[in-house]
Amino acid sequence: MSTAPRPSAARREPGREPGRKSDRRQAVGVLGERVAARWLERGGWEILARRFRSGHRDLDLVARLGTLVAFVEVKARRGLAFGDPIEAVRWRKQRELVRSANVWIDRHGRAGDAYRFDVVGVVLPPAQAGAGEGPAVRVRHVADAFQVPSRA
Repeated sequence: MSTAPRPSAARREPGREPGRKSDRRQAVGVLGERVAARWLERGGWEILARRFRSGHRDLDLVARLGTLVAFVEVKARRGLAFGDPIEAVRWRKQRELVRSANVWIDRHGRAGDAYRFDVVGVVLPPAQAGAGEGPAVRVRHVADAFQVPSRA
């Protein structure tokens, strides 16, 4: 019987569950969601929900402007070294968003509301930049970012 650690266990950080985001990545995501919510509110949107959970899935923001409800996925990064954050919302993530949105609509939807999926990309300055140094926060809002195929 071998006592050598399994390869996956050897790489795991102590005290961290497998599959969980690092604290630093989590903090960037939370900050990005706060920036995106503030940006939407300045544009007249009302934030109805933050981090709406549906099983293991979630919607970052649910926002309303009149009778329009947007399910908003927020992607935040420190810099563009790994590409534009908007590009990170691929078909698999879109499918998860649609499933969560259907749960939200079943629980909170109102007659006459229209729904869409938006993506907000937030590029934060590098962590080492102090106040007043380096580039400012950049926000890019893609309204109606993807379409949900109808089930005819």
